Amino acid sequence: MLKVKLFQTSPNPLQLQIECIPGELHALVGPSGSGKTTALRTIAGLNDAETGKIECDGKLWFEANNASGVTTSLSPANRSCGFLFQQYALFPHLTALENVCIPLYNNIQRPSDRKARAKEWLDRMGINDLANRMPNQLSGGQQQRVALARALARSPKVLLLDEPFSAIDAPTRQGLYKTLAELRKDLNIPILLVTHDLREADLLADRITVIDQGVGLQTAPPQVLFERPRNSRVAELVGISNKFEGVFTAGKLSWQGSQRIFNVADKGKIPPNTPVAWVVPAEGLSLHLSSSTTSLSATVEQISALGQIAVIQLRTLDGGHAITWEASAAEVKRLCLDVGKSTHLEIDGSKIHIMPLRPINDPRRFTD
Repeated sequence: MLKVKLFQTSPNPLQLQIECIPGELHALVGPSGSGKTTALRTIAGLNDAETGKIECDGKLWFEANNASGVTTSLSPANRSCGFLFQQYALFPHLTALENVCIPLYNNIQRPSDRKARAKEWLDRMGINDLANRMPNQLSGGQQQRVALARALARSPKVLLLDEPFSAIDAPTRQGLYKTLAELRKDLNIPILLVTHDLREADLLADRITVIDQGVGLQTAPPQVLFERPRNSRVAELVGISNKFEGVFTAGKLSWQGSQRIFNVADKGKIPPNTPVAWVVPAEGLSLHLSSSTTSLSATVEQISALGQIAVIQLRTLDGGHAITWEASAAEVKRLCLDVGKSTHLEIDGSKIHIMPLRPINDPRRFTD
């Protein structure tokens, strides 16, 4: 297991606590400059935090406290990390095979044995026939496979991936997703993935940590994160489109600017008349041909077709709220939806998730 607890104030602020078990893929997501790559570099030993602790497979890699400063800090070579950099960092004057041999020099003495191990990993990556090519003779996807083979060649205790799929085309990316999924089963080591792509994190990760300005705001499985964000800042960062504000009192949620009151489960943690943010997932929304006592009248403002799926932008008559709804092309046809037409929107109060209202500059967004 990888256990990380880090704190530093400069030059790149970081306040992060994560755990990753063997076989788990844990994604770090957040805006550019949020500290995702700094976290990976600190775990790998490329820089130290002011205070904190890093343990992997029961071995202490790093420890520092306010009283005595850094007391333990293993070198990168001794941390048993496989690190796949965003730009791959292949040596341009070495062949693919020679690049993969680099991390093996410290623990495999005979050149023939090093080459044999490197060839095994190139074969696992499906590129053994490219062993003698230089990096500039390889495509982006091939370079990435070489870099991944190099990261794994010395059988690391943890694999760190820094936006490894950002510079390759979609078909190549899909193939590498499959390769990574297969490797996870065989390697059984913690894997940390830094990505700016939420769809990628949702597809690949068992758990996701959202980082903002160096601070870990929430760690959760993808479904929990997207349906029940910890606060409004997390909801904003994970791209939840149907996010609103209101006031919550004893199970009753008012919708800012609207007359509508929703019945929402009350866990007794929110004081009366508290301003809150709230979100509703896709399964909490439905459109209907006719009105009901609980439906809201809405106008279709835009329909964007994405293959067999359409994204419909709606505007409620009561309050003028913008709602995003996705449906199949067949459902759009059944409901006779068209730009400018009226429809009837149902919002299931049992699906609503309420959370503290925290603006971007409010430090309480890190703790509530």
